[in-house]
Amino acid sequence: MGHNVAQKLIATHLLSGDMTAGQEIALRIDQTLTQDATGTLVMLELEALDLDRAHTEVSVQYVDHNLLQTDSKNAEDHTFLRSACHRFGLWYSKPGNGVSHPTHMQRFGIPGKTLAGSDSHTPTAGSLGMLAIGLGGLEVAMAIAGEPVYLRMPEIWGVRLTGELPAWVSAKDVILEMLRRHGVKGGVNRIIEYHGPGLAHLTAMDRHVIANMGAELGATTTVFPADDQVRDFLRAERREHDFVELLADADASYDVTDEIDLSSLEPLIALPSSPGNVVTVREVAGRQVDQVVVGSSANPGLRDFAVVAAIVSGRQAHPRVSLDINPSSRQILQDLTKMGATFTLISAGARLHQSGCMGCIGMGQAPANGRNSLRTVPRNFPGRSGTREDSVFLCSPETAAAAALTGQITDPRDLPHRLGIDYPHLELPAESSVNTAMLEPPPLARADQAELVKGANISSLPGFPPLPDRIEAPVALKVGDDVSTDEILPAGARVLPYRSNIPKLAEFTFAQIDEDYVGRAHACRGSGHIVVGGANYGQGSSREHAVIAPRYLGLRMVLAVSFARIHWQNLANFGVLALEFTDPDDYHRIEQGDVLVLDGLRHAIASGGTEITVRNTSRDQQYSTRHRLSDRQIAMLLAGGLIPWLRERKSSRSSQPPASHDVR
Repeated sequence: MGHNVAQKLIATHLLSGDMTAGQEIALRIDQTLTQDATGTLVMLELEALDLDRAHTEVSVQYVDHNLLQTDSKNAEDHTFLRSACHRFGLWYSKPGNGVSHPTHMQRFGIPGKTLAGSDSHTPTAGSLGMLAIGLGGLEVAMAIAGEPVYLRMPEIWGVRLTGELPAWVSAKDVILEMLRRHGVKGGVNRIIEYHGPGLAHLTAMDRHVIANMGAELGATTTVFPADDQVRDFLRAERREHDFVELLADADASYDVTDEIDLSSLEPLIALPSSPGNVVTVREVAGRQVDQVVVGSSANPGLRDFAVVAAIVSGRQAHPRVSLDINPSSRQILQDLTKMGATFTLISAGARLHQSGCMGCIGMGQAPANGRNSLRTVPRNFPGRSGTREDSVFLCSPETAAAAALTGQITDPRDLPHRLGIDYPHLELPAESSVNTAMLEPPPLARADQAELVKGANISSLPGFPPLPDRIEAPVALKVGDDVSTDEILPAGARVLPYRSNIPKLAEFTFAQIDEDYVGRAHACRGSGHIVVGGANYGQGSSREHAVIAPRYLGLRMVLAVSFARIHWQNLANFGVLALEFTDPDDYHRIEQGDVLVLDGLRHAIASGGTEITVRNTSRDQQYSTRHRLSDRQIAMLLAGGLIPWLRERKSSRSSQPPASHDVR
């Protein structure tokens, strides 16, 4: 039987394990991607690992999140990151050069390669036929050091595309349709692979949109074939020499199947406050809109901005609406300007911002309380915009432009008869404005002695003790289903500047859910504390800060109905026990403040069993729970996390007598 694209990518990079769903596998990593909101910790981890120089083919550090410089903190982070690139041999993408995902696709993406990134939207590069996986920063640091990436072999979910998108419908509506059908947990432990005749009508940047938001389905990654559309993209970027055809075999099969007729789709929109809360635009048309934001990694292509410019051309945005434009890369801004589209947008009343994530991550452009904001970004978790009580909708550029003109949610298919606007047919340049001036290559020579420049806001990684044999601790917080890492550790202009200062960052932990959590955690610092969660705990961003900050406050265990993949891995990486209820109904029997006890814990985990009994001494109850840790993760957990485990291994190896060698 033939292989699909995902299987081919995995097979050519498989270092250990076998491609059986659920089994742990180890993959060789060719490229890595880090961004400034997570990269500062990655560079501190490389320092802790005593790395000499990056062992990958390409590693790139982007500065695209912490762009607002309201004081010295973000600027100091940028200086530190640049010095770390010199020290460890990474490319450095300067502030303003662009969002990591489209910029990496333009300059470094190569079909057939693997990419590990400390950003949950790293799977975007699957649009080029890459195997791209979002991970916690520590795992990316290990990949930079030449170590494999470990994960559970996912199922391969084949989605067959037929037909062609109709007017006023675009790639964003494809992924919103997937979310409408399957929700934010539909892709958990799966790789989504798109195939079928409909692919011929989707450009590489269209595929970028779809692959980017596969993360919102909870998928491990998304892959597309490397076909003529990918060749055309690389040719436009003057990198056709990097093209490698990668197609599924004619008799390839999939573990799970689905099909979408592109011609049947209509404009869709995700309501507040989840990417999975999707309805048709017609169902909510007429609701007042006060802000429209265009840009981000979810809709980053030249076409996404140009279509908005074409729709608003010769008109003014509604007087009540703030139309915010975040160019996704310096290169795309150049192309947009050459086309005259930048002038068109400014003439229509648009506010032009930096090339970066900006409003998507809550770095500026926060909406007013109680006012609807339509955005082309990938996420609308509560408070992510920077406004605690926000009302953010996710939509396509066409729907965003329609709302900007009318001041209300409007199906863009109604624009011809409402405003006399015909569907624009765009003529995009055949060749991009390739500009590498803001990309600094790694030093050619070894730079082991290069100085790491650390400002006052950059602290060292905290050390954590090994897992104890007994945990007796209170439940400091109980939360519901689908709690995101944005809610565990928020982003935004108030918090992001402290990304490299764990003691200060920890003060914001769970602030979106319960402002008293930090105080309770401090109160039980001696015993530690426990968090109880519902299903899909830790969805969303890959930020390992959402583990390190509560761990710094004394978190010893999270007991949940189920976990999102990256957060579950991050918990093990930093020595926090992640347990799942054997009976999900037991979740309802525990309340905040209850004291839970686990005895003989180290033996129970090390013995190879997966079942662990948790006693609730406050209610005289006990619960059956289980872990899903591999032998490798168990060893890490017992040591207190990945870094202490590596130190133990290094110490053990150095204490062994050298092997004898025959001289022949």
